[in-house]
Amino acid sequence: MKKPSKRRSGDQPTPKPKPVRPLPPDQRVGVSDVVLVRAKGTPGKGAGPGGEAWSIVTKGVKSGRIFINWIDEPPVGPHASIQIYLNRQSQGRGIGRIAYRLASEDSQYPTIFAHMRKSNEPSKRAAQAAGYQDATPPDYTQHLMRWDRQQSL
Repeated sequence: MKKPSKRRSGDQPTPKPKPVRPLPPDQRVGVSDVVLVRAKGTPGKGAGPGGEAWSIVTKGVKSGRIFINWIDEPPVGPHASIQIYLNRQSQGRGIGRIAYRLASEDSQYPTIFAHMRKSNEPSKRAAQAAGYQDATPPDYTQHLMRWDRQQSL
């Protein structure tokens, strides 16, 4: 008798991972625990013209990456766009809010935008904690956050 294949068929959706519960504020990492290390970047992730990339290191362990691309997309037009990816075990520990702020301050750009899905509330909260302000125009399908160097000082 033939064993059934463990491969997923194309008609089943990929299960969405369970959301990570954030740690209480007193258990989150501190600013001194997070270091950004300049990285080379990859195509579309900080390696293009005007791009910047960093590895996020928390207490000596790589916890993710953050990068800025120069893009030309509506509704802003040409602008610097920041994106962050954290390892699953690094999510919910307050690392994103620190990494957003450190990368924005270390960047060459005075104004940076962050685009994120409307369902990504943790990323929106992290960007707000780093000094980003909601700049979402009406009828825009994503959250659009804006950081200005002058306002963060």
